Amino acid sequence: MKVKINRIFCLLSLAVILTINTSCAKSGSTQEPNIIFILADDLGYGDLSCYGQTKFSTPNIDKLAENGMLFTQHYSGSTVCAPSRSTLMTGMHTGHTYIRGNKEISPEGQHPLAGEIYTLAELLKDQGYATGAFGKWGLGYPGSEGDANNQGFDRFFGYNCQRIGHNYYPWFLRDNQDSLVLKGNAGTATGTYAPQLIHEKTLEFIEENSNQPFFCYVPSIIPHAELFAPEEYIAKYRGKFDPEHNYRGVDEGPAFRMGGYGSQPESHAAFAAMVHLLDEQVGEIVAKVEELGIADNTIIIFTSDNGPHKEGGAQPDYFNSNGPFKGYKRDLYEGGIRVPFIASWPGTIPAGKQSDHISAFWDMMPTFAEIAGTKAPEGIDGISILPTLTAQGKQKEHDYLYWEFHVLGGRKAIRMGKWKAVQYGISKNPDAPIELYDVTEDPGETNNLADKHPEVIAKVKELFSTSRVESDIFKF
Repeated sequence: MKVKINRIFCLLSLAVILTINTSCAKSGSTQEPNIIFILADDLGYGDLSCYGQTKFSTPNIDKLAENGMLFTQHYSGSTVCAPSRSTLMTGMHTGHTYIRGNKEISPEGQHPLAGEIYTLAELLKDQGYATGAFGKWGLGYPGSEGDANNQGFDRFFGYNCQRIGHNYYPWFLRDNQDSLVLKGNAGTATGTYAPQLIHEKTLEFIEENSNQPFFCYVPSIIPHAELFAPEEYIAKYRGKFDPEHNYRGVDEGPAFRMGGYGSQPESHAAFAAMVHLLDEQVGEIVAKVEELGIADNTIIIFTSDNGPHKEGGAQPDYFNSNGPFKGYKRDLYEGGIRVPFIASWPGTIPAGKQSDHISAFWDMMPTFAEIAGTKAPEGIDGISILPTLTAQGKQKEHDYLYWEFHVLGGRKAIRMGKWKAVQYGISKNPDAPIELYDVTEDPGETNNLADKHPEVIAKVKELFSTSRVESDIFKF
């Protein structure tokens, strides 16, 4: 009798253990997916070997594309830093988003995103996500309503100010609301290469939050000017891109490490070294999620905030950084706003796929909302691209994409199906000529077809006037 009771007890115990284990497994399998969004700074469409770069390679980013989906018609939010990030965080294009330009605040930071704006980080935080941002913010000076900690991020580490983010050996970084003095960079010393320290904090955040859903936003400053990288990386490329370009920059005075670009006698090698380091960091992020056993429940996206720059000694034409496109950073031609976009999510996004779906930064809020099991706010401009990513369901298409840029004479652009319309000089002449290109046949925007298609120009004029609300802060 005693043996029988013990046997029953053992069977009941086993049942309880199996029930607990099954419950835990179900809990793990239904946890909201983690989201890692890596945003390069001024990386051109042609700066990755998977997009055609031939002078150097980016094996880790290429592997991310091989294991996921590469987009050929993805657009940044703007052609410069702050408004591009604003579209990402708000789900609204630059005719509607709050921040539409790089408006500086002295001594540190940029014009703040308004407190009442509901951001992507706040949306995910409301869904129970741990939220962290590591890199460059640029949407509100420290302590302002636009500060990252006041816009939904539990943790921020890096540069609050994108002007100070021009410099790779800064005197300080921001750790939430604290100013972290980098003693190794005192005076003119180069002891701490900031992107490496920021990367360490990124990996720590991923590891610390691996048992709960997290949103890890990684707005790297690479490869924005200045063109600096640790010696061990530059050494890999020294002498490979001769004749070198010697850039004479700011090595002393008030602008030193406060926005001025330092001198770089090996601009070509330095640029390749920086992209090499960025690629290495992407590989380490992928390795970390694999090591933690969360790869199948983590979507990783890699993209860039706008087209390639020509500052600090950079020579995008030498590296063919804008690929087949015309224009650079600050242009609304394709070279200024069409950017690389790669998404990987093992088991959910089919591997080795390429998509020509037309998408933009403001699509990220509804996409991530759907991934997190909630709805995006009403009235935004974005459309979820999850059906494209998963190859399931019908993908809704944009009627058009819209951009406006408030400096260099004022600029607007529309992408509408195969058509791309660009208008420059509108600050002085609101009726400035509109250029029109068929970017499916003419991606380099070389053949202006405006005179041949007055009906398309009439539609573009209507959209230019109706696709925006007036801003009290950013005016043409």
